[in-house]
Amino acid sequence: MLKQHLIAFVFVSCMPFLQTTYSLSLSGKLSNGVLLSNDASGKYAVIIDAGSTGSRLHVLHFDRNLDLVQIGQDFEFFKAIKPGLSSYADGPEAAAQSLKPLLEKAEAIVPKEFRANTPVKVGATAGLRLLKGDSSEKILQAVRDLLKNESSLKYKAEWVTILEGSQEAAYIWAAINYLLGTAGKKYSETVGTIDLGGGSVQMTYAVSKEVALKASKLSKKETYIQEKNLLGSTYHLYAYSYLNYGLLAARAEILKVSRNSSHPCILYGYHGYYTYGDVAYRASAFPTGPNMKKCRAFVLKALKINAPCKHKKCTFNGVWNGGGGDGQKNLYVASFFYDRASQVGVIKTNVPSATARPLHFLSAAKRACRTKYKDIKSVFPNINESDRPFTCLDLVYEYSLLVNGFGLNPFKKITLVKKIKYKDSLLETAWPLGSAIDAVSSQN
Repeated sequence: MLKQHLIAFVFVSCMPFLQTTYSLSLSGKLSNGVLLSNDASGKYAVIIDAGSTGSRLHVLHFDRNLDLVQIGQDFEFFKAIKPGLSSYADGPEAAAQSLKPLLEKAEAIVPKEFRANTPVKVGATAGLRLLKGDSSEKILQAVRDLLKNESSLKYKAEWVTILEGSQEAAYIWAAINYLLGTAGKKYSETVGTIDLGGGSVQMTYAVSKEVALKASKLSKKETYIQEKNLLGSTYHLYAYSYLNYGLLAARAEILKVSRNSSHPCILYGYHGYYTYGDVAYRASAFPTGPNMKKCRAFVLKALKINAPCKHKKCTFNGVWNGGGGDGQKNLYVASFFYDRASQVGVIKTNVPSATARPLHFLSAAKRACRTKYKDIKSVFPNINESDRPFTCLDLVYEYSLLVNGFGLNPFKKITLVKKIKYKDSLLETAWPLGSAIDAVSSQN
């Protein structure tokens, strides 16, 4: 009798362990401490974002319907390392080897039976582009050799590249429309995107096939229109990257317009310099402080609003505007537009997205431009110290870019976005997700 009770006690005591093991077997398996999905269908994609300060790994898993599947607790596996590839300018092999820990982690996460069909893509951004001579190409070739010789993932030479601004723009468009659930639908149901980075600003939206056939061309070989296959639908994307019109680069362009020692966009009481691209630009206020009218005039001059237009209609600096249409009807506006808006009260801080109107940037600009430099911290406490002298300039530029540059009605409703809700999670609207979607859509 005692023996029977002992057996029963041992069995009951083991129940929690058995339940835990059983639930793990249903939800997935452990690999290097990461709980993987048990879904044997679908596809994986491995994207390495080789930025200027570091390299970032994104591993994504899609089911047979190309919906994201969780890897562990999140919809992607993410790992970052420092420094970036551009730190190895004189050692291309060392640059490639720096990615090996990321590659090993990716291969540990992607099940063995999936690896041969899992694309691995490396997209380098600004840092690598700025290297002198053929240093960047040597680094890219060393990375290609690493993937070809030491990786079990699917590899193509053209998947290791420096991303053009228009490519990055198209990937961000794909990511946002995917998360919103508009990807795969008619082009007229998709949303357009404007992404304001530090060095460039990009506009992307889908146009009709008829507009695409008649589209203006950048040159004999280059076109404004990209064709993208996304979730079974073919889209004709107008995607253009305006180099030197990102927020940080634009500051330099606007400061260059003034030939005097003082500038109408700089806050009263500030006298200093702004450094961009290893060049220092004088940034000193007028004795009477900012002048909105003159500041706007300087901004419009920097935008080259009146540059000759060889097309039916241009945005600024002589660039074709894409023809407009339904794909531009709803606009999602990201990066520095979102950041400044949340810092100056155009939208609430820490919200994933919110609607606003270009006119709200003008209202914030008026408030900023009449604030003295010594008071700007108390008025706008969320702005970084290094950005405070340029609060007036930044907001005047963002308003002018939207209204005069891209031709938006000041009252048009736009969505400022950082993250988008996907199922029960918030996902960032970044290009690696768009690149992954592009890769798995192409496989379909």
